[in-house]
Amino acid sequence: MPNFPLFGLDLGGTKIEGVVLESRSYPRPICRLRIPTEANLGYQHIIGQVAKMLEMLRAETGLKPQVLGIGHPGTLDPNTGVIKNANTTVLNKQPFNKDLEARLGIPVRLANDANCFAVAEALMGAVPEVMPNAEVVFGIILGTGVGGGWVMHGKVRNGRQGIAGEWGHNFLDESGGPCYCGHSGCVENVISGPALERYYAGLTGQKLALQEIVIHSKSGDDKAATQTMDRLLHFFGKAMAVVINIVDPDAVVLGGGVGNIDLLYTEGPAEVQKHLFNHRIDTVFLRPKLGDSAGVFGAALL
Repeated sequence: MPNFPLFGLDLGGTKIEGVVLESRSYPRPICRLRIPTEANLGYQHIIGQVAKMLEMLRAETGLKPQVLGIGHPGTLDPNTGVIKNANTTVLNKQPFNKDLEARLGIPVRLANDANCFAVAEALMGAVPEVMPNAEVVFGIILGTGVGGGWVMHGKVRNGRQGIAGEWGHNFLDESGGPCYCGHSGCVENVISGPALERYYAGLTGQKLALQEIVIHSKSGDDKAATQTMDRLLHFFGKAMAVVINIVDPDAVVLGGGVGNIDLLYTEGPAEVQKHLFNHRIDTVFLRPKLGDSAGVFGAALL
């Protein structure tokens, strides 16, 4: 393992967070700072903000980075060398890593935010406490959208097209309807937070936040809320079984707002097992440990 300090940035639509970790073998944060992204000012301004953050981290710690890891809201296409699928749209179709390397004078490693979440939880979060020898970890984001990242033998797996872990756009059920990606019935359109809220509203004509729906389902006197949670469990089982049948990870870490729902841990594994090519399920499902630190810690670990 490298024993030099690790510099990482979590690039979001509104803020850039930077961290310096002591080393990979001892990932204690030495320094952590935030500045606004100001994405509305354009692509070159974002590059300038990244350079500003790096200089601030250097000034605060007195350390010089050998390489910079950045988590970002998109994917670096390994075939074209440009960013795609970023909701910070000024990054799309740009050779972001090459432009940063030219500006900063050091190597830059990019990964999307779900991959950064996965590597942080796999190497210094939930997984080491329970399964210190885990070789394959799937970190998933179940929230406003549905995404994920693979960590295999301590490294992020990006894939031939840069889309490894994007299980949110596997087909799940036609009832999900058209998805922004151009397909229909995607996992994201069935079990994301907004999808569950739409389903409940369709049953009742009433719009409730997911947290309220969960509370109503626990009370037992709201049949529609119970039905919404039953739907979540049913389709979570189907969607997750596909992933486990193909790659069979040691552990799955569930992030995002939907990932906070207790039923996914108490009843979710049994629902997955119904569709699994095995008579039992040994995959361990874990709650994340690092909270909002996972993104920036994962970027440093790149």
